[in-house]
Amino acid sequence: MEKDLPRPVFIIGHKNPDTDSICSAIAYAYLKNHLEGGGYIAARAGQLNQETQYVLNFFQAEAPVYVADVMTQVRDIEIRKTEGVQGNLSLKQAWNLMRQLSVVTLPITKEQKIEGLITISDIATAYMDVYDSNILSTANTQYKNIVDTLDGKMLIGSEEEYFNRGKVLIAAANPDLMESYIERGDLVILGNRYESQLCAIEMYAGCIVVCEGAKVSLTIKKLAEEHQCVVISTPHDTFTAARLINQSMPIQYFMKSNNLTIFNMSEKTEDIKEIMGQKRYRDFPIVDKEEHYVGMISRRNLLNLKRKRLILVDHNEESQAVDGIEYAEILEIIDHHRLGSLETMSPVFFRNQPLGCTATIMYQMYQERGVEIPKKIAGLLCSAIISDTLMFRSPTCTAVDKAAAEDLASIAEIEIEELAIDMFSAGSNLASRTPEEVFYQDFKRFSVGGIEFAVGQINSMNAIELDELREKLRSYFPTAYKEIGVEMVFFMLTNIVKETTELLCYGPNSGSLVREAFQLPEESDTYELKGLVSRKKQLIPALVSVIQQ
Repeated sequence: MEKDLPRPVFIIGHKNPDTDSICSAIAYAYLKNHLEGGGYIAARAGQLNQETQYVLNFFQAEAPVYVADVMTQVRDIEIRKTEGVQGNLSLKQAWNLMRQLSVVTLPITKEQKIEGLITISDIATAYMDVYDSNILSTANTQYKNIVDTLDGKMLIGSEEEYFNRGKVLIAAANPDLMESYIERGDLVILGNRYESQLCAIEMYAGCIVVCEGAKVSLTIKKLAEEHQCVVISTPHDTFTAARLINQSMPIQYFMKSNNLTIFNMSEKTEDIKEIMGQKRYRDFPIVDKEEHYVGMISRRNLLNLKRKRLILVDHNEESQAVDGIEYAEILEIIDHHRLGSLETMSPVFFRNQPLGCTATIMYQMYQERGVEIPKKIAGLLCSAIISDTLMFRSPTCTAVDKAAAEDLASIAEIEIEELAIDMFSAGSNLASRTPEEVFYQDFKRFSVGGIEFAVGQINSMNAIELDELREKLRSYFPTAYKEIGVEMVFFMLTNIVKETTELLCYGPNSGSLVREAFQLPEESDTYELKGLVSRKKQLIPALVSVIQQ
C-alpha cells in the first residue's frame, strides 16, 4: 500500500525544453533543497534534445524527472483511511462501527483487495425488509455472530461453525404442536421450559437459543451433544432475541459487489468528477497500482484537493507550460522572457530580468544567498548560458551573462569555446532524426491579439547540415500545421558562425507578415535574415509589432 509522502514542489521549465530550462531547474532545485531542507524536485515537461543530453552526460548529471501533466490526481485528495472489514462481520457490528467512525459506508476487503461495500442504507433495508425465516441460514451466518448479537454464551457447540440450514422460529406452542413445525436443522428460540428444549433437540433442531439466561440442565446439554445441536444462552427475552437475531447475519450477504465504482490513485480528478456526479453513492473506494485498497473519498473531498505545487523556470506563458498548468498551484516564476498570459490564483514570487539566460539569474541567486556553487552545477549553468546566448553572439546576451559564464567556467574548470563547439555539434547532429523530432526540438507557441503562431529553431555551425534540414522541414510543415492548430508556423535555421537565420514560413499570411516585419521585397516562403539569431529578442518582437498594428 502506498504511504503518505510530503508534498513535493516541482521546479519545471517549458515544453520542448532547451538546455537553459533543464539546467536552471536542476540548479534551482539544488539551491532550494540546500536552503530549505528538501522537497524540491527538478522536472521537465518534454523530451531532452541532443544538445542538452550531451551537457548532462558531460557533467554526469541526472535528467530531471519527466512530468507529462500537472493535473490533480486522486492521490492529491484527502483520502479517508477507513479500515477495510471482513465479510463475515455482522450487521450489528457494522452498524456500531459506522456510528463510531461517523461514516455511512464500509469497505469489505480480503487480502487487501476490495470485495464489496456496505452502507447504512443497506443495513436498514436488510433489517426492515427481511421476512424470510430462512434468511439467517441462507446468509451462512456464523454462530460467533449470533452469540455476539444476542450478548449470549455458547454452551454446546463451536462459535466457529455456521448456521447454514433451516429456518428461525420461536417455540411458543406446547411440545405436541412444536413437533409439527420444527424441522431438521432449524434454529429454535425458546424459554426455560424443559419440555420445549427436549422436543426441539429430539426433532433434530440445529440450534436452540435459551432466553432470559435460563439454566440449561446437564441432561439437555448431554442430549444436545448427542444430537449435534448447538445450545446458546442469552439474557434477552424471547421477543428481543427474535428481533435482534437477524442483525447477526454477515454483511457480505448484503454488500454491493457488482459494478462497483472504484478509483485508482493515479486517476485525474477531472475524470472522476463527472462519474461521481452520476452515481447515487456517497463514498467511493480508492486502490493503488497493485489494486490494494487504500481508503475512501466522497464528493466533499474534492473541495479540499491538494493541487500540484510548481516553480516555473525559463517561461511565463500558459501556451508553453506543462499540460494542466491551470490545475496547479504556482509558487514562483523565474524567467528572462517577455511577460506572457499566465495567471495565478494568488500572489507569487516572480523574478524576471532582461538577461540572455535564466541560468544567469540562478547564478545571481546563489551569489545573493551566499551558497557555494558545486562544480557540476557550475558546469550546467555555464552550458545553459552558452546555449541561450549562442556563445555570446545573440543580441540578448549582456555583460552580466558573459561575466557569469566566465566565473562558472572557472568553477567548473572548463574552456568555454571548446564546450560550445562540442555542445552545438551535438545539438545540430540531426541527420538521423525524423522531421518531427527536428521540428519539435526547440519549439514554442505564442498568442498575440487573438492570433496564435508557433516558432521552432535549430542552431548549427554547419551550413551544409542546415541546407539538408530545410527540405526535411518543408515536407513536414503541412502535417505539423494540422497537428498544432495555429494560424502560422515559422522555423528558424540559424547559422551560429555567420550569425544569420533562414526563416521558413507556413500558413495564410505568414509570408506577408515576415515581409512587413523585416521590410523584405521578394515573394518567397524562405527569407534570409542577416544578423538575426534570437527568437526572443529579434524575431518575436518584430512579428508581434506587426500583428498588434
